[in-house]
Formats: sequence, C-alpha cells, structure tokens
Amino acid sequence: MAHHLSPQSSIFVAGHRGMVGSAIIRCLQRQGFANIITRTHDELDLTDQTAVREFFASESVDYVVLAAAKVGGIHANNTYPAEFIYRNLMIQANVIHGAWAAGVRSLLFLGSSCIYPKFAHQPMREEDLLTGVLEPTNEAYAVAKIAGIKMCEAYNRQYGTRYFSVMPTNLYGPGDNYHLENSHVIPAIIRKYHLAKLAMQGDLEGILNDERVFGEIPGDIKEAIGFNRSSGLGEHLPQVLLWGTGNARREFLHVDDMADACVFLMTTDALASLSGSNPQTSSFLNIGTGRDITIKEVAALICDIVRFSGKTVYNPEQPDGTPQKLLDTSKMNKLGWRPQFGLREGLTDAYRWYCAQIDS
Repeated sequence: MAHHLSPQSSIFVAGHRGMVGSAIIRCLQRQGFANIITRTHDELDLTDQTAVREFFASESVDYVVLAAAKVGGIHANNTYPAEFIYRNLMIQANVIHGAWAAGVRSLLFLGSSCIYPKFAHQPMREEDLLTGVLEPTNEAYAVAKIAGIKMCEAYNRQYGTRYFSVMPTNLYGPGDNYHLENSHVIPAIIRKYHLAKLAMQGDLEGILNDERVFGEIPGDIKEAIGFNRSSGLGEHLPQVLLWGTGNARREFLHVDDMADACVFLMTTDALASLSGSNPQTSSFLNIGTGRDITIKEVAALICDIVRFSGKTVYNPEQPDGTPQKLLDTSKMNKLGWRPQFGLREGLTDAYRWYCAQIDS
C-alpha cells in the first residue's frame, strides 16, 4: 500500500488478546515493528463510541488492525444472535469511524469466510459476496462482518482512505479456544483425543488438570472416555466421539500464516497493484491454503499426532454443516503470498501449544 508502513509507524491492534490479534502482534514484532498500541477490554470498551473517540484523540495512530470481534462456533452463533450482531456492528462502526475522524488513513479489517452465501460455488471467490442467502445459524455474525467490509469500501469511496479487509478461512493454532461448548472443530478434536489418551493411560490427575485449564468436559465426552469425577476412570476402553459423518470438507489455515498474510498486505503496495488506482474495486481478499480436507481425514491426522490408539466413533445424527467450504485464493497468490505451514506441521504446533498450557 502506498502509505509505506515503517518500523517506526504506530500500529493499533484492536483485539490483541484473541488468537488472530496476538498472532499479528507476534508477526509484526518479528519483522521489527516496535511501536504497537494495545488496550484490554477493561481499558477500552470498543462498543463505547465516546471511549473510542477519546482513545484516538489521545494516541497518535498511523495504522489500525481491527481484529476485535465477538466470535464462536455454530452453537454460540445460533443461541446468541443478538449479541453477535450488536457487539460486532458496534465495534466496527466505532473503530472504523473513529480512525477516520482521527485522520488515520490505513486500516485492516478482519472478516470471516462465513460472509459468503450458503450455497456459493466452491471454491468461493471474492465476487460471490452478496450473491445468495447466508447460512441461517450464523447469519447475524455474517451480516455484521459484511457491514464491516462495506463500511471500509464506503469510507474509501467517500474519503479516499485505504481501508482494506481480509477474509480468512477456518483458523487454528496457538491461542485457540478449547472450551468444548463453543470451540471450533480443530481445537475440539485435539482436546477430545488428548482426554481419551489420558483416560487410556489411567491419568486421572491429567484429566482433572485439563478441565481446570480449559473448562468443563461435557457429559457425553466424559461418558465416551469413561470418566466419572467420584469413581475415577471406568472399565470400558476410552473412545473419541465426533459429530456428524466426518465427510464434510473444510479448509484450515494456521493462524501464524494468517498473520503473515496480513503483515504482507500491510507492508507492500499489493492493494494498489491489485486494484489499479482505485482501491474500492478490490477492497477485500480471501486468505487460505486453497486446499480442503474431510473432517475424517483431519481427525485421523490429529489422532496420529496425539498418539491415541483407541476407537473413533462418528455420530451421524449430529449435523455436518455445509458440505464444503473452500476459498479461491488466486488473487492473494497472484500478489506473491503463500502459506508456509503444512497441515500436519501446523496441527503438531497447535497440539504443542495446547499441552504447554496444561503443563505451565
């Protein structure tokens, strides 16, 4: 981008404690950016317009990375749609408008691949946005994210800013959420295999430790691994219980690759070369690997990495979700960016981080 981000530039990363925000900070620091501004939720409530305006008035900011959002899996999206649409719309409106009002010319907004229509052709291209109905279970979240993209476009068109959005595919890696009530598919599978392995080893202490760090183990999982808080571990061989048929196809990107893509876009003239002289024509890009895999295949990989030798049982009564979700990443690839992590290597890294949290 033409504003030339330098190592001295002050960069405000909103949502720095989340998986994406923390990965972007790690990547910026590795590349020599030292002037990174962060605020915890207690220090700055991004849904509070006055507080956001005062923050921008008191800090000199050159670049904003908007990675703050209320996120969750299918269950959370379906149960709390009002919270998802309200919180995300407020955060985006306050930060984007606040940045513009304070004269910040450059902003990177983190979207999500759920913005695409439920029945979009695979792989999904940037042009497919708003060409069909959304998946009902996460419609509130998707509508908020679409509003964020369109808000960036509108400010570019009216005010000549360079506000840009990226749409990552399913992310995983360090900093992920492992709470089984509302985690995404990879952390849920990692944790289920790890717990089953501990049960297989008769490591009751390890299971209680895991529960202390990552939250309560739901009843069906306890039953599958034969765990009972009062009587310890049962007689039957522990097994891993997974939702659906395992045939749904998903694309997975390591969060450090995602962060690398963001910093790549922040520090190059990529946007200008992509859209010619008109930044509105291509205001967002898909970020992914361009390859997908079945849930069954990813589970088999995780099972191998965790070294669980027992049985995996699929429950076809539970939903698979969309049969396939794959992003067309050809525009990003054309700019010269490619992910570095292979899936096995990335999953091994995620499992290492998970184990380190329990041991610390």
